[in-house]
Amino acid sequence: MPDHLLNLQQKIKTGIPLSEAMQFNIAELTENSILVQAPLAPNINVHGTGFAGSIYSVAVLSGWALCTHIMDMRGMKGDLVVASAEIKYRAPVKGQIVCRSEVSETHSAEFYDNFRDRGKGRLCLTVEVGDAPEAVLEGVYYAVSVA
Repeated sequence: MPDHLLNLQQKIKTGIPLSEAMQFNIAELTENSILVQAPLAPNINVHGTGFAGSIYSVAVLSGWALCTHIMDMRGMKGDLVVASAEIKYRAPVKGQIVCRSEVSETHSAEFYDNFRDRGKGRLCLTVEVGDAPEAVLEGVYYAVSVA
């Protein structure tokens, strides 16, 4: 497993303890994309499907992880927050919670440029849950310089 993936996973585990209870796991990480998995068992509801709160949490954290990774790669020293996030549930999640997100190089560069020039940057991400997808989260993430 690449060091950058392990470092990000550890940062999340340490900074967001709930991620461990959900068994949040980064399966793939590239320069501009992420694939996250969490097993159904610790995230189940009374119907035997994925608990909506867990699905939302894994999805929003997937976006936060991708933004954090981009910030780390580009040397952006700052605080990252979720400004807003809205999820649309389309179908029950009957197995492992799998979240995918990707950002274009153009949007990643704009995020960096605004952060560098103005001390803050904004990145809008779509996180798809499942193959159908069973849910789609639209999130807005803000980074603010601490320098």
